Amino acid sequence: MRFSVSSYRIRQFLQAITARVGEEDRQMVRALLTPAQAALFQRMPPNDQQHAIRVCRTLLQAGHRDPDLLTAALLHDVGKAAGPLPLWQRVAVVLLEGTALLDRVSADGATGWRRGFALHRRHPEIGARWAEEAGASPRAVWLIRHHQEKAPPNADLDLLHLLSLLQWADNRN
Repeated sequence: MRFSVSSYRIRQFLQAITARVGEEDRQMVRALLTPAQAALFQRMPPNDQQHAIRVCRTLLQAGHRDPDLLTAALLHDVGKAAGPLPLWQRVAVVLLEGTALLDRVSADGATGWRRGFALHRRHPEIGARWAEEAGASPRAVWLIRHHQEKAPPNADLDLLHLLSLLQWADNRN
């Protein structure tokens, strides 16, 4: 197995360990989310909040204003707040992404040190459920639920287009 660490991944790591959420960011979150959704956003650690804000800003800067897309951008990783996902496991997920080893250690029902890997695998479903409970629209919930899938089943063209935009912005940040 060969690993390569790109400058993008190094920048992403540095952003994660130095993340801060400023007042301008908080104002944007309050403007785009309902109070219940903003409270859900606050469950995330600062590095995940800052990542979500960068994803949302990328979409806004590209001219995208669909409220469901922007809600999904801010809440797509909220399911990670369901449990601890230490930094070393986040790094391992990135390095092992797409390998059989990651599939093996992240199997459902994993315990001990593997629990964080299983959480990473399930975070889209957890986040979608929480977003639905916080009053997010069915479209935003669908986007959160499927944000890591290449070809989700039973999707109309509008949802697939929004999903491709979310994934594009997520991959840039």
